[in-house]
Formats: sequence, structure tokens, C-alpha cells
Amino acid sequence: MVLFAIFCPIVAAILILIGAPARKTALATSVLTFVMALFLLASFQKGQRDFQHVTSFSISPEWHLSFTTGLDGLSLAMVLLAAIVTLAAVWFAGRIDKYENAFYACLLLISGGAIGAFASIDLFFFYAFHELALIPTFLLIGIWGSGNRVAAAWKITIYLAIGSFILLLGLILLYQSVPVTSRSFDIRALQAAAAGGQISADSQRHIYLLLLIGFGILISLFPFHTWAPEAYAAAPAPAAMLHAGVLKKFGLYGLLRLAIPLLPEGARHWTDLLVVLLLGNIIYVGLVTIAQKRLDWMLGYSSVMHMGYIFLGIASANILGTTGAAVLMFAHGLSIALLFGITGEIRKRVPSLDFDAMGGLAKAMPLAAFAFGLGVFAAIGLPGFANFAAEIMVVFGAFRNGFDYQHFHIFQWATLLALWGVVISAVYMLRAYRRTFFGSSAESELVITDIGSGFRVPIALLVAVSLLLGFFPQIAVNRLMPTFRNYFSAAQ
Repeated sequence: MVLFAIFCPIVAAILILIGAPARKTALATSVLTFVMALFLLASFQKGQRDFQHVTSFSISPEWHLSFTTGLDGLSLAMVLLAAIVTLAAVWFAGRIDKYENAFYACLLLISGGAIGAFASIDLFFFYAFHELALIPTFLLIGIWGSGNRVAAAWKITIYLAIGSFILLLGLILLYQSVPVTSRSFDIRALQAAAAGGQISADSQRHIYLLLLIGFGILISLFPFHTWAPEAYAAAPAPAAMLHAGVLKKFGLYGLLRLAIPLLPEGARHWTDLLVVLLLGNIIYVGLVTIAQKRLDWMLGYSSVMHMGYIFLGIASANILGTTGAAVLMFAHGLSIALLFGITGEIRKRVPSLDFDAMGGLAKAMPLAAFAFGLGVFAAIGLPGFANFAAEIMVVFGAFRNGFDYQHFHIFQWATLLALWGVVISAVYMLRAYRRTFFGSSAESELVITDIGSGFRVPIALLVAVSLLLGFFPQIAVNRLMPTFRNYFSAAQ
């Protein structure tokens, strides 16, 4: 079932390039992938710490290289997120004026690459699938984007290529840091070697820094974040939905999958640096987001800003904080995908996404206004949505780290500063919502139509899952916590 979820989008992309009907094939494929993800969720056994649905094909025994896939709670959540956002992105894509087959093939390749990266237990394919997903991202922005799309495509290409190269160096050093007798690309073997103390503390510090910088560039960690807002503003809506909602989570997933369990001493050594950088995401980028005057740029910066909270959960290095980070990855993927999808539909109907050029759209676009409002409420962490439950876990997990009841530790100060980010995000999100949909229209002579009723399906899917996890977060927590119990002692 895992192999089907990985290769179904990839095979469908090839068929579309050969000449299969683009939209029908892509939509059918995304529905099948979503159904398969639901089967994986239903058959997943809660409470087990080991990988499930494991499939392995040996490729190079002398290098201990094999194509191995499987799911634990963390990878299951990411595969399900990829399936949900893929279905919504394909649904929002609609009719494409030029190179329609290539457009839908690129969307499916991003989906297949992301699912393959999340489900891979082998380091080589973990990296290779992510690179497969990056290539169509550049093409989607450069060919089908808007505004200064060529410059945005080159910028994201250069930044992410540098990040991938640094990440590759870190993975090579990680592989070589293990004694020859234990050397393997299998993540489970590397975890066993790390648990046995076979990776020296000095090696951990060097490798962790490389992984932090490499993954950090891919995630848009401050100060490596400038590529993201420009790329998302220029990208077509489905591409922004898939990259911001799913593919950017690869770096966060990599830190949770590799850096914390394999390099605990390195993580402790660079904790202060990570805390300072994540506060740059929350406070500095949050203030920059308030200053934005275009809806698409505001959403791009907001996506960067919210990465800071996930980093805070990862840096907390305890079960509660990292579980919250994983749930927030899932929740943010849903909310930002919804916001980018609605923004793409608004872009088709108005001459400019400048706040000064919009206003009063709720009269002509009530469905879009309602859906965008739900996305805004989820993004700012309104109780009832998954983002709220996740942020609560992150805040409490970070605050309790190193707390001695007498002196404030760096995590307590960071948590207090991060709470101001909640206020900042509420300011820029609610202001953007008001200026876009309410007040008087700046272009009263334009005839604007609402989004079609068919869009209710992807909107309902994204909102319903967010509300479900908001009211019942234990659905995710019960599947994620066993994974993190492998990393931390139960006393934490």
C-alpha cells in the first residue's frame, strides 16, 4: 500500500506526459492516493514504536543500500497530509491555458516525491525523492507563475540547491561517522548505532550543524528565508499549496527523523543558536509580515513566520514539544493550502492583490470569504482548529524544558517572546481578511463572480480535517507519541 501511494502519482504523471487526459487522470490519481492514505491510517496499529507496512528491495548489498519504505506515526501523518493537499491542489488547479499536461504532471511529481521522501527508511531515497519533487517546483514557478516569475524561479532554485548540497554533505558525514561494521543507509540501523554510542559527540556537533543549515534553508529558517515569500507570491496557487503545505515540511520532518534521535549531543550543543534563529522567524518575520501590502506576499511571509513555532517544538527536545511540532506541521499544511487556494481564485478575478486595490469582495464572493475566514481562524490558532491544539503542546513543551522553578531558562524567555507572535499573526491575518473582503470596493466597476460550488469539496476536506484534529487531537497524538518515545525517556 505504501508503494502504491508513492508510485501512483509518479506513474500517472508519466502517463499524462505521454498523452493521457490531464485533469481527469490527475484528479482520479489524487483521489486514489487519498483513499490509499486512509487505508494506511485505518490499518495502522496504535502504540507500536516500530515501522509498519515495511517493504524492502536490496539494491547494493556491499553498500547496505536498499529501497526500503515503511510508516511510523510521524511518516503516516506526513503521507496523509500530502494526500489531502494533493487532492485539494489538483481540484483548485482547474483549466490550464498552456501546457496543461505538463502542469498536472508537475503537480503529481511533487506529490509522489514528497510521499516517497516521507515513507523512505533509507537515507539515499529519503534524499533522492525530495530532489525529484524540487525540479517540478522550479518549472511550475518559472513557466506558469505570475509577476516576476523568472527571477523568483531562479532565486528558489539557487537557495534550495545550496540547501540540498549542504544537506547532502551532512548525510554523507552521518553515514561515514558510523564504524564500518555498522555502516548502513537504513535509518533504523543508524538509530541503533547512535543508541549504542557509536557516533562521537564531536561528530554529532559537526553533522548537526550541517543538517540544521541544510534543512533550515529548505524550511526557510531565518535568515535563509527570503526565497520563500517571493516564490509563493509568484507561484501558481496549486504549486504554492503543495510546496508550502507539504514539501517544505520535508526539512522539519528530517530534523525530527534524523537530527534528534541520531545526534542528541549535537542538538544540545546548538540549542541556543536554534532558539535565536527561530525567534527571528517568529518576531522579525512576523513584523515584516505586518508591513506587507499584498495578499500573496503576506501569506508567503506568514508561512515563514509559522515555521518558528515548529522549530520551537523541535528545539524543546521532549515528547510533548516534538509531538506538538509534528501536529503543527500537519495543521499548518492544511490551513496554508486553503489560504493559497482561495488567493489563487481571487487573483483570477481582480487586477491586483494589493490591499489598497481590493475591498468588499465578500459581497460578490461569499463562499470565498467564508472559506478564507476559516483558513485565517485556523492560521491564528483559534480554539477548535488543529493549529490551536498543536501550538498549546509546543508552548508547554518548550516552557517546561530546563525549568527549575527559580531561574528562567532560555526556553522560558523564548516561549514568552514566541507568545507575542500569536498577537502578531492575529494582527496581520485579520487585517488582511478585513481589507480583502470587507469595506468598500476599490474596483466597483468590475463584475466579480464567486468561486464555483465545486470548490466546496476541497474546502470542506481541508477544514473538516483541521476541525477534527482540533476537537480530537488525540487522534494524532496517540499515533505520534510512540515514535517520540523512541527518542526520549518516558520521564520527560
